[in-house]
Amino acid sequence: MLKHLEKIGEIIKKHQNSPQAPLMKELNPTIRGWCNYYAPVSSKETFSSCDCQIWSKLRRWAKKRGKGSINKDKYWRNGWSFETEDRFKLVKHAETPIIRHIKVQDTRSPFDGNWTYWGQRLGDYSDLTARKQKLLNRQKGKCTHCGLHFLPGDITEVDHRTPRVEGGKDTYDNLDLLHKHCHGEKTALDINRQNIGDNG
Repeated sequence: MLKHLEKIGEIIKKHQNSPQAPLMKELNPTIRGWCNYYAPVSSKETFSSCDCQIWSKLRRWAKKRGKGSINKDKYWRNGWSFETEDRFKLVKHAETPIIRHIKVQDTRSPFDGNWTYWGQRLGDYSDLTARKQKLLNRQKGKCTHCGLHFLPGDITEVDHRTPRVEGGKDTYDNLDLLHKHCHGEKTALDINRQNIGDNG
């Protein structure tokens, strides 16, 4: 956990002069990857402790940017959720479900390419439909937003690469399977891009 928090601190320091969104875009996959890896052996208390310590680091980040003062309303919303005005927010460790996985066949690995087998295991924990199964196989078990493998217990959602409001079709060549939180992030980025285009 200490190495993880040290890495988080390095990222925050690197982005001391960056806007909030680029900072979170680097923090989120780091947090998510660590949580997914350690979820089977960690506790909610451990994850909550990480969130608390990161909150302190971000508070110092905001204080330096504010030249000694902290603009809470600018960086924190909805009960101390570190997020932007367009709802792009920092992933919290404590939001990761603690899953005690069932025993896997000794000859199986999440990276052995047998996505049918792993899709069935995902199906034991989630609402994996036939459409999601097809996307899972096409993506070789990885979320196209963060690049991490799906694990049993992950909540998944289907995303339209080109949003429907922009004329995107509900066809497989326009669909990707994402983690639920990744889908939320991509949607926020899509909306932000649309707003920039409208104002441009």
